[in-house]
Amino acid sequence: MQVFENIFTDRGSKYAVSGGPCASAAQAKAFIKTLCRRKKFAKATHNTWAVVLPDGTPLKNDDGEAGAGMVILRMLERDGRVGEIIVVTRWFGGVHLGGDRFRRVQDAVRYYLEEG
Repeated sequence: MQVFENIFTDRGSKYAVSGGPCASAAQAKAFIKTLCRRKKFAKATHNTWAVVLPDGTPLKNDDGEAGAGMVILRMLERDGRVGEIIVVTRWFGGVHLGGDRFRRVQDAVRYYLEEG
């Protein structure tokens, strides 16, 4: 599991991105559970994630950030990443970001793909 904390902020919201190998829905749930054992991540406003399983099945979860899981999934598909989960974590800073929240999710995934 790779975790990049405090990669950027936007109007008070703070972001982190995490990822690692994932071959099944059970492993995806276990990954999120392990990540949320860290108190900081358990208290996050959103832990959105996506993975393309080795058999080609796409999985995603918005965790209340409507549409964010699909953004992650599309980026994984575009990059040809299979069997790798990416989680974008957001701590809400008090200001709604509107459509910019999708740009921040993209920025976080891009950070992971380049640094991870």
